[in-house]
Amino acid sequence: MPEIASSAAFNVYALFAVGLCILLLVIDSAGGAVRGRTKTSPNPEDPVVAKGGKVAESDPDSVARVMRAHRNAVANILPFLLVTLVYVLKGGTAQHILWVCSAFTVFRITHAIAYIRAIQPLRSIAFGLGQLCTLAVMVRVVLAAVAVLH
Repeated sequence: MPEIASSAAFNVYALFAVGLCILLLVIDSAGGAVRGRTKTSPNPEDPVVAKGGKVAESDPDSVARVMRAHRNAVANILPFLLVTLVYVLKGGTAQHILWVCSAFTVFRITHAIAYIRAIQPLRSIAFGLGQLCTLAVMVRVVLAAVAVLH
């Protein structure tokens, strides 16, 4: 096993990476559940249409909201995971990885719930705090990279 894969920092990261991917799957599944409740689908071959549902040219508001929450989660979780992996590879400590991943995960879960349930200003606050977590890791990566260049 490569040395990095057995490090505490990488294993903390790996657990949170799986957790954040589960969050993406949960939000995506919620979209399917809401679509089932509205009995709509954009695809005529989908089972909901065969069971008396209808093909919808556009998503009902409730479905569209969940799908927007999912797109937002993807757009924010993927950069966080990428830059955090780089930070782990640059020697980030397990304690810092644990702190920043814990905070980011809480903020993303909060954001998803607030987005789907239309709760403001909680949604915006959770979004902003999650962005700060990503920014904090980016700063750490830049500082670590610049230190090697000097």
